[in-house]
Amino acid sequence: MSPQSIGVVMNGVTGRMGYRQHLVRSVLAINEQGGVTLSDGGRVLLRPVLVGRSAEKLERLAGEHGIADWTTDLDTALADDTNLIYFDAQVTQARVKAVLAAIEAGKHIYAEKPTAETYGDALALAEAATARGVKNGVVQDKLFLPGLLKLKRLIDGGFFGRVLSVRGEFGYWVFEGDWQDAQRPSWNYRTEDGGGIVLDMFPHWAYVLENLFGRVTSVYAQAVTHITERVDERRESYRATADDAAYGVFELEGGIIAQINSSWSVRVNRDELVEFQVDGTHGSAVAGLRNCRIQHRTTTPKPVWNPDLPATARFRDGWQEVPDNAEFDNGFKIQWERFVRHVAEDAPFPYDFASGARGVRLAELGLRSSAEGRRLPVEP
Repeated sequence: MSPQSIGVVMNGVTGRMGYRQHLVRSVLAINEQGGVTLSDGGRVLLRPVLVGRSAEKLERLAGEHGIADWTTDLDTALADDTNLIYFDAQVTQARVKAVLAAIEAGKHIYAEKPTAETYGDALALAEAATARGVKNGVVQDKLFLPGLLKLKRLIDGGFFGRVLSVRGEFGYWVFEGDWQDAQRPSWNYRTEDGGGIVLDMFPHWAYVLENLFGRVTSVYAQAVTHITERVDERRESYRATADDAAYGVFELEGGIIAQINSSWSVRVNRDELVEFQVDGTHGSAVAGLRNCRIQHRTTTPKPVWNPDLPATARFRDGWQEVPDNAEFDNGFKIQWERFVRHVAEDAPFPYDFASGARGVRLAELGLRSSAEGRRLPVEP
């Protein structure tokens, strides 16, 4: 059976995430493996159509990867009936207008998060896609990290007993841009350009918490701009107006309490850039990007607080590494394959625009909680 080919309009592939994770490690990698395999044994190859503002950058990328189609005119790409999927990895401020145009053109939509800057706009995208009858999905890559897949395996196997709490630490030091180049673009630190760690990371925490532990029912957050002066790509100083750290407390259904610190102003003293500790009545686990360690209640030591004596216990030695037990593919690629199956044969894909809107809502409530200094409910 010969594979079918569908066009995928990819807007924003000149950016780091759009290029590395979505074009190279997902779409092109899928084609290299022979396409997406469907339930009937058929296969789907993806024909990328690169879209962006810079013709020079697009032409260079297309040439490097042997891609035939690129354009700076989104409307032209959307007018082609052989292009069935529109993918958006632009800066958040540009996303709503482009996605609405793709919905109007009848394309199935796959988009990076956050889907919009405001909950109202994110909800409007979900409603527009439903009304037009197009399939839609949002990138929720953290769910497919090996460490969190192992954590999900522990939850499904009943390892924790009753889950009590979740503590998350995410972040690293992003250089200010003066004596060392910053690792993130300058727009991330300007509210007027859609920047801020709350808008960037709270949508991630929304789907991680919801899919692993339960729906968020309330949020209290403190958003802070620790570094107020930075240097941009042109070596010019600018005022950082967006939050670069956020300290959040989330109550989940069932009474689980989650505390997650997100910061671009923290130096890493942990094994991975993100780690979640889950404590339950029967055991605990610490999961990162790739690894996961556990301690069962039967092997939990009995520390005694005594500040007059030096600590002799090596607490990390009492934890056991969770084995892989499976091959872990790139999380972005896995989601691409699932969305293509969703389009091609209506396979389930729960990570839709409605779930994306819930993530934007949590970010919006987090910023409001910080501004008002109080805990806010999250409506069902």
